[in-house]
Amino acid sequence: MSIYLDNSATTPMCEEALSAYLHAAKTAWGNPSSRHLMGKEAEDILKTTRAKVLSSLGTREGTVIFTAGGTEANNLAIFGRAYAKPRYRRGGKILTTAGEHSSVTECLSALRAEGFEVVEIPTAGGSIDMATLEKELTPNVILLTMMLVNNETGAVYDLAAVSRLAKQKCPDACLHADATQAYLKLPVSPRALGADMITVSAHKIEGPKGVGALWVSPAVIKNRGIVARELGGGQEGGWRSGTENVPAIAAFGAAIDKQTADRADRVSHMLRLRQRLLDGVASIPALAEVKCNLPPVCAPHIVSITLPRIKSETMLHFLSARGIFVSSGSACSSHDTHTSPAMIAFGLSQAEADSTLRVSFGIQNTDADVDAFLSALSEGVGSLIRFR
Repeated sequence: MSIYLDNSATTPMCEEALSAYLHAAKTAWGNPSSRHLMGKEAEDILKTTRAKVLSSLGTREGTVIFTAGGTEANNLAIFGRAYAKPRYRRGGKILTTAGEHSSVTECLSALRAEGFEVVEIPTAGGSIDMATLEKELTPNVILLTMMLVNNETGAVYDLAAVSRLAKQKCPDACLHADATQAYLKLPVSPRALGADMITVSAHKIEGPKGVGALWVSPAVIKNRGIVARELGGGQEGGWRSGTENVPAIAAFGAAIDKQTADRADRVSHMLRLRQRLLDGVASIPALAEVKCNLPPVCAPHIVSITLPRIKSETMLHFLSARGIFVSSGSACSSHDTHTSPAMIAFGLSQAEADSTLRVSFGIQNTDADVDAFLSALSEGVGSLIRFR
């Protein structure tokens, strides 16, 4: 029997999404760009799911561009903005936060090599340093690209405050919010966040892997403030060429329906499990040296814990052998050997960062799962410290 506590990496597909995928694959396999009935049936699925994404973001306006996932959506937002105007290449400045996902940091590293100025705003303790942000909001800022929820610490960043400050000092700058970890767990809307672009992904909400979306505001579209990255047949309004993955998009829509219908109960459930874990760490004597990394505002599904003098990889193997699956941070960088930038940015030392686990909950998890994890963790801490 296995206990899966790595839902920030990916979630199991819900039955509704799987059913929608199979149905679309069997009955609507036409090319949505084809001008015949089978093409129209596929195109209708795209239109329906596009409307669901808009509704889930609390808006009727803007453009929803389907992508192959959150990484591609982030790439489109960042490179699409950076290359939108020739003048951006001459001293354009991009602001981000310390500890962003690699799908953001790798893009920015490439742009820095091309001559763009890239500045990371500190996030010590799980909050954006607003004083530094204000200082760096100079007239040449073209883009702010920031995650709404940190995927390793669970910290919720106040992007609404970021947007207000940016609009005051750099009204032409564009705010891109990577809402991959926040989507349908926290309120995510362009109006509330003041965002010009928002990234979402299906496999974080019990949908399939390989599909996501970038929402772009009407103003950015009208002002040609973003350009396409994928060129070809002009699908997705010309913003992302390539035949759309209709079955996956249908499943994305079904997952949105499911998560929207029971979001309050789902969030309440995850919050309760999170608190049970925190209470257990605080009360179990064997875990007295385990430290919970608690930001001021935290997402309901993520807990970051630092072990006493035990490498996270060692504990991962110990837990995995007992059928309990957590992670040491972002799954997208789990094969890298470098220390987690997100945990360093939070304020941990390199040794602490190398001894940190991420536990992330889903609707399928139970009180018994948390108790089993705490029991195995207690055993692991005791035996591995003695071994060392």
